[in-house]
Amino acid sequence: MQLAVPAGSENRLIDRATAVRFIVLIGLVSLFGDMTYEGARSITGPYLGVLGASATVVGIVAGLGELIGYGVRLLSGWLGDRTQRYWTITIIGYGLNLLSVPLLALVGSWPAAAALMILERTGRGIRSPTRDAMLSHAAGHTGLGWGFGLHEAMDQTGAIVGPLLVSAALYLNYGYAAAFAALLVPAVICLGVVLSARVQFPRPRDFGLAPPAIHTAGFRRAYWIYIVAVALIGAGYADFALISYHFGQAGTVSPPLIPMLYAVAMASAGLSALLLGHLFDRFGIAVVVAATIAAAVASPLVFLGGIGAAFVGMVLWGIGMAAQESVMRAVVAGMIGPDRRATAFGILNAVIGLAWFGGSVLLGVLYDRSVTVVAVLSLVLQLAAIPPLLIIIKDRHAPSGGRPG
Repeated sequence: MQLAVPAGSENRLIDRATAVRFIVLIGLVSLFGDMTYEGARSITGPYLGVLGASATVVGIVAGLGELIGYGVRLLSGWLGDRTQRYWTITIIGYGLNLLSVPLLALVGSWPAAAALMILERTGRGIRSPTRDAMLSHAAGHTGLGWGFGLHEAMDQTGAIVGPLLVSAALYLNYGYAAAFAALLVPAVICLGVVLSARVQFPRPRDFGLAPPAIHTAGFRRAYWIYIVAVALIGAGYADFALISYHFGQAGTVSPPLIPMLYAVAMASAGLSALLLGHLFDRFGIAVVVAATIAAAVASPLVFLGGIGAAFVGMVLWGIGMAAQESVMRAVVAGMIGPDRRATAFGILNAVIGLAWFGGSVLLGVLYDRSVTVVAVLSLVLQLAAIPPLLIIIKDRHAPSGGRPG
């Protein structure tokens, strides 16, 4: 399939193979990026604990990082659409996101570590809407679900390797500082690849794509209903910082195995992403419903069970993460036109950030009082997202003479 691009982009023709090449290149950026920050994320909970932080502090740090990281997406998405400087914003975000990680090797107190962890989340937030907007243009040539799924599969490959490298460093008794320092290598490679992508594809809008909408009539109503659903998921989704803190405090998982369990979750996410993307292109939002149920069940398993339950729980947690990073983004790309897509991603992520912050703080505070309450509340909040998603599905399949969604 070839599509003519709009005037002003030198009338280039973009075929599917070129679109796939762009997706793969962005996937490589994410692969090395995830090696860096997901490798770090696999041990931030116990690292803060070693530095003297409580569960409440861990919950606040994780939630505040997500709040700022997701909140800044509202501004970066708007700036991306307003200025069309998608690459500039993306590169700045990657720089902050990646270079904060190896600096963790130099800190000696939990407030300093917390500041760097929040800065890392901020950088991730800055680059996400503009990167996703660029990716959505190419993904329209392959199927939105498949395109985002391919990217997420590559993304999660790095998220597997990074925690395994960290696990090996801890197993060999190099310590946390050496583990963080080693992550400088994939960080530098990632920055090199993203600059190469900028050179090869200086104008991602050349893909000139407006993919078929999931719901063409009244998409604004569906979008805001979807916002409510994803906010509930974000509020109930236990951050791995708290999960790993629990593993360390409860003694159910030994320190070298904690990042390995995170790698298990990332492997689950990577394997799930392509399948979820393929199913999404066929069945739509129903796939998000199924993934949400699977992720909700993870909470009781990781907080209340032993090592076996923790393993199964992290597999399910990974499925939920795959959905958040692939098909949940594809839903928005299908609802919103290309000129407003980065803004739509920014609004969505800002709301998720607020919900994630509130949920993380609440779960962290409750953890110091009752682990059982944490597990139940996480489960209930995520399952509460199912009714809004079902409303969208019902409106989508309503008879043409009925009230538009």
